[in-house]
Amino acid sequence: MKNAILHNLSEDNRRKIRLRQDTERFHRVVNGNYELVKYLPGSSIRIWYNVENIDFSTHWHPAFEIIIPLENTYTVRVSNEEYLLHPGDILIIPAGELHYLMAPNSGSRLIYLFDSSIISKLNGFSYLIPYISQPILMSQDTHSQIYTEEANLLEKMCEEYFSDNNLRELAIYSHLLNFFVTLGRYRMNVENTFSYVHQTKQKELIDKLNIVFDYLDQHYMEDITLEKVASVAGFSKFHFSRLFKQCSGQNFYDFLCFKRIKSAEMLLLNPDLTITEIALQSGFSSLSTFNRTFKRSKNCTPTEYRDLCSKGSHPLEMNP
Repeated sequence: MKNAILHNLSEDNRRKIRLRQDTERFHRVVNGNYELVKYLPGSSIRIWYNVENIDFSTHWHPAFEIIIPLENTYTVRVSNEEYLLHPGDILIIPAGELHYLMAPNSGSRLIYLFDSSIISKLNGFSYLIPYISQPILMSQDTHSQIYTEEANLLEKMCEEYFSDNNLRELAIYSHLLNFFVTLGRYRMNVENTFSYVHQTKQKELIDKLNIVFDYLDQHYMEDITLEKVASVAGFSKFHFSRLFKQCSGQNFYDFLCFKRIKSAEMLLLNPDLTITEIALQSGFSSLSTFNRTFKRSKNCTPTEYRDLCSKGSHPLEMNP
């Protein structure tokens, strides 16, 4: 069956892509279970045409990852859930998630790695964060209304990446923005998170929750409570808790912890800040709470995370 995505990726183009990758000497790298994403100089995007029949052991990285098999299947385990991807399936893996990649004896797939911090501060993106903080598997069957559009955008990103066009990175991010906008509108308009209320009321609820997400973006480092955030949106804490969980798939405090950990990851890249300073600036009440929470989330201490990011790394362990 013909692939539903990247149908213009001819064998000649694949050969050119492989040659370019060989010239770049690209390979995945890890230290412990942390993968250091090797972008091109001056870039924050990596697209890899992968034909290797090897497994990649459990690892995580601060980049979003999108995987699309082109030929044969591909198995991905994210946390405790396993996904068997068929040609054309699109799997989005959130930044920071432990995942294990298992390849068949033969086949090919595209792997996209990108830093989302460039677009994460744009107005409205905060609404998507709870949704894209969990793996998303898209196929023609599960997302028929948007699949073709999303697949075409990924194809355009690939074409730009492996070209020598001027402004190619800007073009890739423009397609990436469209990719998330399409996903977000599908989330709001098709999945009908609040289908039990009138459409006008749905918009009102979403607008109020956007106010909440924007408020959390600005105040997550402060000592904020469920009651305080609920009052920002004009809800009782019980009504707000139910709506927030329904919208995001997480309870309020789990999401707040997620925000603080993501902030700490960025601050740990600054060697001038102490671990205690980072804990407080990220919103944790004490160093011990920060260390415990970070270790539970990332499977390493903040100090170990900093060392992994700042020191050299070695090729990713690959299991035959």
